[in-house]
Amino acid sequence: MRNRRYSMRFLKLALWILLPIMGFGQNVQPPGSPTQQAPKKEEGTPTTPQKIEVKPTARDDEIKSRLESILNATGWFKNPSVRVREGVVFLEGFAKTKEYKTWAEQLATNTQDVSAVVNKIEVLQPSIWNFKPSLTALKHLWTDFVGILPSLFFAIFILLITWGVSKGISKLSKNLLSCKLPSPLLQKVLAQAIGFVVFLIGLYIVFKMMGLTTIAFTIIGGTGVLGIILGIAFRDITENLLASIFLSIHHPFRSGDLVKIGDVEGYVQRLTIRSTVLINLSGNHVQIPNATVYKNEIINYTVNPNRSEFFSFEIDVVEDIPKTQEIVLQVLGDHPAVLKDPEPLVLVQDITRSLIQMRVYFWLDGSKHSWIKVRSSVIRLVKSGLQQRHVILGTDQHSIDVRGPIKVETAPSEKEEKKPAKEPAEPVVTKAEADLSSESSEIEEQARGSRTPGKGEQDLLKPQEPTEENK
Repeated sequence: MRNRRYSMRFLKLALWILLPIMGFGQNVQPPGSPTQQAPKKEEGTPTTPQKIEVKPTARDDEIKSRLESILNATGWFKNPSVRVREGVVFLEGFAKTKEYKTWAEQLATNTQDVSAVVNKIEVLQPSIWNFKPSLTALKHLWTDFVGILPSLFFAIFILLITWGVSKGISKLSKNLLSCKLPSPLLQKVLAQAIGFVVFLIGLYIVFKMMGLTTIAFTIIGGTGVLGIILGIAFRDITENLLASIFLSIHHPFRSGDLVKIGDVEGYVQRLTIRSTVLINLSGNHVQIPNATVYKNEIINYTVNPNRSEFFSFEIDVVEDIPKTQEIVLQVLGDHPAVLKDPEPLVLVQDITRSLIQMRVYFWLDGSKHSWIKVRSSVIRLVKSGLQQRHVILGTDQHSIDVRGPIKVETAPSEKEEKKPAKEPAEPVVTKAEADLSSESSEIEEQARGSRTPGKGEQDLLKPQEPTEENK
């Protein structure tokens, strides 16, 4: 009995060693096990069972039948065909992807009693008219859009509230700044800047709630970068805007002032955010960019209405200089448009071998009289006064004796004695000179009847204060 038990144990041990070597009993599993079920149809890279068993010493037709049933069950293949000859499996048909083709080859390799696999499965090329991926993407987009609709409506509501708050704060800031800043343009710019900052804060809050903090910082940072880019691209426009702000703060001139900016002289009409509009003495409108106005020197003749004028003349070297000065000063003192304070001057400027060059300085009220007309009248009266006093006027080439040829004096007859001894007085104003009044009123009248450039834009200038005459 003891020997019999030992013999049975030895036989079981021998079978346990020999059966795996002979190919029997490897991974033997009951029917319906997970390895015999067809893999589930899903997207992505498929997984291959480690071993597919039919039964010990499986025949070729059984291998063929089992593999075809698995390939058809997956739905990944079109017209799958399996041929088996002496344990060699031939796979044919069409696979939807390259991964499915590889999976079929691995499946056949792991099948029981298969010695080799010849994979002739071809991969189907996708059609160019296949809209399924696009439709799937659109479906996903629509699903995502519907999902964010509540957050989107809430964000729009917050933005509307932020926009209203920014407008209110901007208006309040403008009212507060109006008491501290004299420039309306600077008040508007600062108020809008404060309102824009408030709106940016609301925009950041909206993106923060939606989980888009990175985008929020990008937008805020991009706003500063965009401002720099726009400032460089529109440098001239930016310079004119800043210059208009500074001009409206400093007030170097007012509307109606007679000024000289660079080579342009005229009466100020308007100051806009882009340019300064003048009407020159010829009645033409001239627009000067504010940046140019701010950089150039500005001569304002209206701030101090008293204006200095001068002219030169020459007399013969033999003439008496003090006598000539006295004659000219008398003419200037009698002229109604020449101011007594500051007093006029008659000075010797230069002397040559044959001529003495004199220069006359005088002042006039530019708000009342035209300097062009007064200068013409003074020069004419000075010349007439010198001629009446027999003063020789000259040029660089030769001198002119205004007294005329010397005549022999005879005893006057009774008729000649009755003639007046004095020559008629020279009129202060001739018909050609009209009156001596300033032409500013005429130019202003022309300006009111013409189309003023930039009339639709806001005028940043203060109106000229009324004078005693206008009152």
